[in-house]
Amino acid sequence: MRLFIAEKPDVAKGIAEVLGHTGKGQGYIQCGEDKITWCFGHMFEQAEPDEYTPDNVPRGTNGKKVWRTDELPIIPNTWLLRPKPDAEAQLAVIRKLIQEASVIVNAGDPDREGQLLVDEVLESYGNKKPVLRYWANAKDATSVKRALANLKPNETFTGWGLAAKGRARADWLIGMNLTRAYTLRAQRGGSRALLAVGRVQTPTLALVVSRDREIENFKPISYFTLAANIAHQGGTFAAAWKPQEDQAGLDPDGRLIDKAQADALVAKLTNKPATIEGYEQAAKKKAQPLGLSLTAVTALAATRWGYTADQILKACQSLYEIHKLTSYPRTDCGYLPESQHADAPQVLAALKHVNPDLAELIGRADPRIKSRTWDDSKVTAHHAIIPTMHKGSAAALKEDERNVYGLILRSYLAQFFPQHEFKATTVSVTVEGESFQAKGRVVTLNGWRDVYQDDDQDEKEGEGGEGQALPAMKQGDPATCQAINCRAAKTKAPPRFDEGSLPMAMENIHRFVTDPEHKKILREGDGIGTVATRAAIITELKEKGYLENKGKALISTTLGRSLIDALPEIVRSPVLTALFERMLKGIELGTSQLEAFQSKQEGFIRQEVAKANTGAVTIAGAKAAAAVSTLHKCMACGTGLSRRPGKKPKTFWWGCSNYPTCSQTYPDVGGKPDYAKGRSKQGDSSTSNDQE
Repeated sequence: MRLFIAEKPDVAKGIAEVLGHTGKGQGYIQCGEDKITWCFGHMFEQAEPDEYTPDNVPRGTNGKKVWRTDELPIIPNTWLLRPKPDAEAQLAVIRKLIQEASVIVNAGDPDREGQLLVDEVLESYGNKKPVLRYWANAKDATSVKRALANLKPNETFTGWGLAAKGRARADWLIGMNLTRAYTLRAQRGGSRALLAVGRVQTPTLALVVSRDREIENFKPISYFTLAANIAHQGGTFAAAWKPQEDQAGLDPDGRLIDKAQADALVAKLTNKPATIEGYEQAAKKKAQPLGLSLTAVTALAATRWGYTADQILKACQSLYEIHKLTSYPRTDCGYLPESQHADAPQVLAALKHVNPDLAELIGRADPRIKSRTWDDSKVTAHHAIIPTMHKGSAAALKEDERNVYGLILRSYLAQFFPQHEFKATTVSVTVEGESFQAKGRVVTLNGWRDVYQDDDQDEKEGEGGEGQALPAMKQGDPATCQAINCRAAKTKAPPRFDEGSLPMAMENIHRFVTDPEHKKILREGDGIGTVATRAAIITELKEKGYLENKGKALISTTLGRSLIDALPEIVRSPVLTALFERMLKGIELGTSQLEAFQSKQEGFIRQEVAKANTGAVTIAGAKAAAAVSTLHKCMACGTGLSRRPGKKPKTFWWGCSNYPTCSQTYPDVGGKPDYAKGRSKQGDSSTSNDQE
């Protein structure tokens, strides 16, 4: 009997529909001699730090042990996994089915975490039976059939699971140890705040803090631009002034900042003869845009509709899991496998069924066209997000799902339209020894841009006046400079990050690194975080109060800035985080060992905890810590209490000084805590694994 273990119930249902279900049991589906069961994502979780620390440590009101500097760093000798409380019943079903099976099929999602979550179930139950791997990038029937026909040995993907395991352990080491170390350091400085540190969330926060401060400290520079109206016998056109290297009044970046020089040029050049020094015209083509990765979808949808990264990810996930209209969304790739090009007629037919309002446009698509997007050599673990052959219903989509689906649909459709063709013209003009240049563009075939005609304005015409149609002319032709338009302008600060540009910055982190060697390494595209985690990281930073939305922008809070200021450069550096991802990639490919990776992480944690355990720091934006009583102790953990002012004038209350580990509070009666009415403030004591 083959036993399929799917990552989620809907995946199991999709496989069962293709295999043909013949019955159903508690926690599984029968398909002839095969059985299909399922997980609910990760069924196990890392043990809490309390399980690795001495038993005699006092516990707070949340049942967790009091945080103590002398116990740091906490580094497990043997890593413990514990079943999630809501997974125990289903795990019992899976364990029984494993015992009955002759062959097991890992049907986790096609990524590191999908590999690990099934592997760790099999490992926990000591499985010795043969295991195969089901790998599908979409959930429509055609994709499921192909995956079932191409089952591979699970060992082929061992590195994927080990990389996910390494990530989880390193995240635990960084999150648990540095969060505790810096929270305790802040307490010594008189601040009450949970300072959560994570290997990706901290550098991400640092990006926003740095950008916000750059904007706030930005001083605009005034400068002037000159454009000439050139009259030629064939017509009039605009040309931009190009200053000579020795031009007076330029700043180091070549901008004209001297108003007197600008006025002198206007007077010198107006109504003066001109000569056409150069005229070049070339037919050019612009290839179809690449397919969409999750980061690309996020950038487009956030800019266009103001959606959050988490909202966009959920919409993509729903289109994949529930509606089956699109392929696997958590991809960092914009290319497609060449073998899927042959599916185009069926996919286009499905698109017509789902989108009858676009039937005319879809009917113009030519499935014989093969764009640069179809390239096996550039496809990573997952290909670009594309529509499936599933003939579902667009009417069932929510507004955000419908909008995101539209982006994916048009991206795919554009691959089957011709390239965009135009004539590009460049003209060089001389007036009284000064140089001007004009650019023009005339579209000869709109091609794939027809797909975006109604709703896509990303293709901006006219860098430096390219949108104008230039008259025919030749070198040496006479002309006249009829007028000079002088425009005052100011340099602009960089834009704020938003829910679309921040994930893009995380993916292209090399752009924010100055060291040439590090930039070279990072340019290869590892980035920080993954397409599967970036939205969650941004949401986490907002929930912790480190980031907040201001309109469409994401800005750092006072607390978030103080956290970054309190941390050493190596902890907040994107370089360290990206190199971390590179090491995980080595484990995934089998060129590096998990043990070596862990050893490096443990050494790093010991070094950083030692630094954090010395001294104290005050955190702006955090609550001030009140004096700790030596007389009145917390009944929950035995730590001294602090008397704090209440919301109303002349009122007080008592709280445990061991916050956030212990969140016990007591009313104040005559300057003393009322122990009989003590209670725990729920939700304030999270130690957080910080995920990333």
